Amino acid sequence: MNILYIGSGFVGACSAAISAASGHNVLVYDIDENKVKMLGSGDRDTVEACLFEDGLGDLLVRNKERIEFTLDYNKVETFLDTCDGIFMCLPTPEIGETGESNLTYYFDAAEKLSQALVKRNKGIQEKYIVIINKSTVPIDMVNKTQEIMDAAGVKNYGVVSNPEFLVEGKAIEGSLRPDRVVVGAWKEKDFEIMRRMYQRFYDSPTVTYIEVNPKEAAAGKLLANFTLFNKLAICFDVVGRTCETFDDLNYESLRKVLATDPRIGTWGLYDSLYAGGSCFIKDSRSLSHQLQTAGQGATLVSETHLANKRQLEMFIGRAEKEAGFDWTNKKVALIGTAFKRDTNDIRNSPSIDIGHFLKEKQVEEVHIYDPAAMDNFKLVFEENDQFIYHSHEFEAIKDCDVIIIATDWPQFRGLADAIIPELKKEKPLIMDGRRMLQHRYNDLREAGFEVIAVGSPFIKGKK
Repeated sequence: MNILYIGSGFVGACSAAISAASGHNVLVYDIDENKVKMLGSGDRDTVEACLFEDGLGDLLVRNKERIEFTLDYNKVETFLDTCDGIFMCLPTPEIGETGESNLTYYFDAAEKLSQALVKRNKGIQEKYIVIINKSTVPIDMVNKTQEIMDAAGVKNYGVVSNPEFLVEGKAIEGSLRPDRVVVGAWKEKDFEIMRRMYQRFYDSPTVTYIEVNPKEAAAGKLLANFTLFNKLAICFDVVGRTCETFDDLNYESLRKVLATDPRIGTWGLYDSLYAGGSCFIKDSRSLSHQLQTAGQGATLVSETHLANKRQLEMFIGRAEKEAGFDWTNKKVALIGTAFKRDTNDIRNSPSIDIGHFLKEKQVEEVHIYDPAAMDNFKLVFEENDQFIYHSHEFEAIKDCDVIIIATDWPQFRGLADAIIPELKKEKPLIMDGRRMLQHRYNDLREAGFEVIAVGSPFIKGKK
């Protein structure tokens, strides 16, 4: 099949790569010249420098004969003559913290597309085509998309909702072996086209292929992300807080008690300083906004968001409250800038809020390290005398008064091997926002270090 993607961000690039690997002929259009150049370079390292997603570079290189990235809309218009489906993969960021989605990118792209669609097949529009909403959009977006197309005179088309449920860092793996594929459409013809497009998954005995209407598909994405976000908030605000409050409670022990109940499961039971990324916060607030606009209450949805914000504020506040730490003119090591491991994405990363907090507190220096996301972080905090970037975590922690671990990169589990022997004189305050050093908390205490960790009471070092 011939498939067009509008937008080459995280969702568009990964989905397009999978389509090419499935044997389809793929054209990806974007207005970001640098992104188009890097993703279409045919070089694995260049691709990963643009989007750090395990397996994406290899997949694009292996299937480069079937996929093209372009800035040229003339190519899009030519491609539309034989195109079977168009995936809309546009950003839908939140407007401030209102919960309302900024649909400007989507509407602009849809308007431009509608003008091109009426010209296909020399204006005859004889070939049927489906427009597929892949981005997370409001529940009634299918209606708005149809209104744009109908107003322009587009004929012989359908609108489908096909939300992604990808996990950043594991998006390619999740796309190749999804647990479910959700397709929402009003017409059987649209379902038939999507089954052909997703033949490998439709025929798979291990993939749950779900067909619903487009509004149900869009709502399902929002509700799934809220449910996951809520579970994280419960972990932070209830389970973790209980362990921080009472002595002789080990978080990992209680996690085992909870996780072995099949009704609860293991997902989300990892205590952290914050749940960031591009989806959970934005989508949950979008759900809240849509419910309230429709006259419904959304207290639980809103409280989940507040619990997440509270978690980060309380974690940072523990330095002054429990350790009597004064941030003024101190040197801080900020270890990890990505919102989580295995990605270079810093959207809603806790390190951004921490960076602003440190500026307000007038710290002398912030020493930063992340294995993948520092270039993106420099776009927010440029390198200067206050914000200093390093090539290794061991370099970043030298001569610092406090070490903040903000991302769960696996290699950070080895930080205690440098902290205990190398920093025994300085004894910086350790703030573990990911419980990366939980296997060494007793060793750190014995060596005289004070530790503030999510899911643990204040650990005072031995004199």
